Amino acid sequence: MLNEALFNDINIRKKMKFNLLGKISIIIVSLALLAGCGAALVRNVDAAMITGNHSVANVEKAIVRAGTDLGWMMTKKSDKHIVGKLALRTHLAVIDITFDKNSYSIKYKDSTNLGYNGSSIHSNYNGWIQNLQKAIALQINIL
Repeated sequence: MLNEALFNDINIRKKMKFNLLGKISIIIVSLALLAGCGAALVRNVDAAMITGNHSVANVEKAIVRAGTDLGWMMTKKSDKHIVGKLALRTHLAVIDITFDKNSYSIKYKDSTNLGYNGSSIHSNYNGWIQNLQKAIALQINIL
């Protein structure tokens, strides 16, 4: 009888320990997922180098094509200056792209529903900028 009671007591403790560890594991996984959807420092691209000998007009075409292919609305504001706007669901990102034949820069300009606080923004924004930068590099390489 004593061994059976001791065995039951050990099983109860194991179950309690497992339940506590299970709850802690669920909390940790949930926090990790929430952190992935959180804010991050704003990603700007400063003077990304353009290799090869391309005209300013061709660099502009490559930037516009790259942005348009990704769903950005690209508007020429002046020579060597494009404003890009990306609207997804209730979110809006606005960027300034300045360029010459040797380099280009992408800078945060404005946003709606992306939680911008002066230095950080929804982490999806940085993914959009990274995708745009890769697309611009690809378009410039095929000029």
